[in-house]
Amino acid sequence: MRSAAQELVERWRGAHSVAVLTGAGLSTASGIPDFRSPGGRWSRYQPVTYPRFIGDEEARREYWQYKGETWEVISSALPNPGHIALASLAAASRIDLLVTQNVDGLHERSDFPQSRLVNIHGTDSAVVCIACERRADRAVAQTQWQSGIAVPRCDCGGAWKPATISFGQSLVQADLRRALTAATACDLFVAAGTSLVVGPINEMFTVAQRAGAFTAIITSSETPFDSSASCRIDSPLQDVLPDIAQQVLA
Repeated sequence: MRSAAQELVERWRGAHSVAVLTGAGLSTASGIPDFRSPGGRWSRYQPVTYPRFIGDEEARREYWQYKGETWEVISSALPNPGHIALASLAAASRIDLLVTQNVDGLHERSDFPQSRLVNIHGTDSAVVCIACERRADRAVAQTQWQSGIAVPRCDCGGAWKPATISFGQSLVQADLRRALTAATACDLFVAAGTSLVVGPINEMFTVAQRAGAFTAIITSSETPFDSSASCRIDSPLQDVLPDIAQQVLA
């Protein structure tokens, strides 16, 4: 009897279009904790919503305390074998589009092709001024924060905000359309390291399934779609993805 991983390999080999959605579970092997889990930073910091950040200086200080600490972890992390495996599949045109919920930049650092990547929740590697909308490298603001400036500021006086999508902030609609279009067109959809509870991007699973795609979930956590997925794998991503990639590309 074929294992779920073997079935996924065979489906991947024969697929004409592959869409992948990745989440925090992919980056835990790189030393980046899943902040939602018990004991994670969200147990100590309540997320600051976008409206609060825009309108309240105290909220901005609170937000930067969390984000400043988080970036110190993220910026020193390296892609793990799971990231490298996905990059190798994309380089061989075996992934048409990868949509990531992660803001850590590890897909970029794994040399994943930029043309096939959507950072649906933005990136922590850049900052945007909430006043003049200037965009700059994260170091511009992080250096200020590390020097003791509680809310780093642009030259215009506006507060810098990491270029991530905060709670209460709209996704970039062009990115969402691209993601859902890829889900509609694919004949293989793979969710890797995501709990599939964050909307609207978790709709990729439903859209792909309704379009007739083979749907695979690879994660150690439960998801709302486990019972309806075509296959379910709970092996560590840093182990299973390299093995799958090696077989698909053989």
